Amino acid sequence: MTTSTEKSYFDLHITGLGYLNRIREVKPKKGDVFLACDIAALNGPSDDVSYVRFDTRVSGSEAQHLVHRCIDAVEAEKKVMIGFRLGDLWTDTFTYSKGKRAGEQGVSLKARLLFISWIKVDGKLVYKAEPKPTDGDGRDAEVPVTSDAPVAQQASAQEPSKSAEEAPGDADAPALATAESF
Repeated sequence: MTTSTEKSYFDLHITGLGYLNRIREVKPKKGDVFLACDIAALNGPSDDVSYVRFDTRVSGSEAQHLVHRCIDAVEAEKKVMIGFRLGDLWTDTFTYSKGKRAGEQGVSLKARLLFISWIKVDGKLVYKAEPKPTDGDGRDAEVPVTSDAPVAQQASAQEPSKSAEEAPGDADAPALATAESF
């Protein structure tokens, strides 16, 4: 009998799309400085959208790089919309210190921003994550087989084509539009 000392975890991820706001560096009294931002995620029917606000800590070097590149656009009050994946959701209670709700309790949804799948600035696509190759038969694990054609043909038919707006990048950098910041 073998015993395993590795811990196993159950992941809870939130995927969606929303507007990027309040990009900032947080300097806690204890611990390291970290990048944070708010996401106003779209929720509900498309003809009556509501927003759910997430206060996120940006995790991962690629997500940090992409959020840093959005700072100028957000500060210029452009509409920066992202496709995202969040993890480690938790709530934080606080007391409003000013405004109409001063003295009342509030709740903030906090999470880690793990992945950005695409970015649009004022409706123009400026970044799209490259699809990651999967093991096995070569097709995306989330795309079901829907026809009688061989799997290899389906996978090649489902490959997204790159738009003319995307500039070729080096192997380490994600494909981005033209400028260093959006």
